Parts: sequence; structure tokens; C-alpha cells
Amino acid sequence: MKRALVIYHSQTGNTRGLGIDIHNWCKANGIESKVIATDEFTSASLENIDYLFLGCWTHGLMILLQHPEKAWAEFAAKLPELKQKKIILFTTYKLATGSMFKKMRKHLKCNPANIVLELKSRNGDLSEKNKKLINSLIFN
Repeated sequence: MKRALVIYHSQTGNTRGLGIDIHNWCKANGIESKVIATDEFTSASLENIDYLFLGCWTHGLMILLQHPEKAWAEFAAKLPELKQKKIILFTTYKLATGSMFKKMRKHLKCNPANIVLELKSRNGDLSEKNKKLINSLIFN
């Protein structure tokens, strides 16, 4: 059975909602899944998972100077090297994501090829488009 871990950092609840939607989608599609906030993370959480979903909200001015919030960056810095995990980044935003994913990538210790998908949501819901992207990654 495939296993996923969804880790989120949320300020208003939108990113938490997206993380829960991703978790529920995984469970509904036969993937063993767990969802946690960044402050609940332990290294043991990474054991025996195939897919790691990492999410935070888009912080910054409009489209310019967007970046992960400081607490997410500190969490990412504490992650062990993410070898042999397929990583999916996700974010919520008000206007646009700008350079958000590029900046999230900078904080992670992993082979850039391990980051296999980027998902975004304006309202915190998992869209049909994002469900199809996850489906094609996991089942094709």
C-alpha cells in the first residue's frame, strides 16, 4: 500500500484546509495517509512514506517578494535530507503565488528531482484540476 504524509503550516486555516483535503483525497483513493501541522512533526513521521506533501501559505507583497513564512522556513531547515521521497509542494494564496515554489524549494534538503508536483489553491480547497494532477502522479 502506498503511504503519504501531509505536513502544513497555516495562519488563517486555508492551508490547513487544503492539507486536510489532500489527506482525505489520498484516503479515498486507497493511499494510507496522515496529516499534521509543522509543529507536530518528528523525524519518525517520515518512516515508510512514499509521498510527502509539504504546504505553507504564501507570504509577501502581492506578486513580488513572496516567500514561505518564517516558521515554515525554520521547520524546513530542521527536516532531515529527504532522500527517496516523492515531494509535492502546496500553497494557498490571495492573488498569485509568484516565486513561492522556487523559494520553498530553496529551504529543502533534497534532490530537486524529488519535488514532483506543485499544487496551489486560492481558497484552501483541493480543486478538480489538482486532484487530477495527484492522480496522474500516483497512479500513472
